[in-house]
Amino acid sequence: MQITMLKAKLHRATVTRSELGYEGSCAIDGAILDLSGIREYEQIQIYNINNGARFTTYAIRAEAGSGIFSVNGAAARLACPGDLIIVCAYAGLDQQEADQHKPVLVYFNEKNEVLRSASSIPVQLA
Repeated sequence: MQITMLKAKLHRATVTRSELGYEGSCAIDGAILDLSGIREYEQIQIYNINNGARFTTYAIRAEAGSGIFSVNGAAARLACPGDLIIVCAYAGLDQQEADQHKPVLVYFNEKNEVLRSASSIPVQLA
């Protein structure tokens, strides 16, 4: 049996561009892709904190060190520059892999600079 687990999360990134006419995808700073382990052309889910939109696309590489998060193609209608987004990638793991798995969690400031990374989310308190 395969279990779908969170592979990587880019938390509270700021959309820098929204290009309706560009071939569909989400361009992400190449250094951030490398840090998170998200591969170019890998399927990603984007969750827009500003408007609640949730959509699927794929990652493409933007210039390393640029801080770019560009939502392109039809998805450009779902995210505008300045919107905060969460980008997630998932992986199918068997039970043994899932037991040992730790996701890569990357947190950003308003300039898409990495604040910190982690491998677990704190327990939500009552």
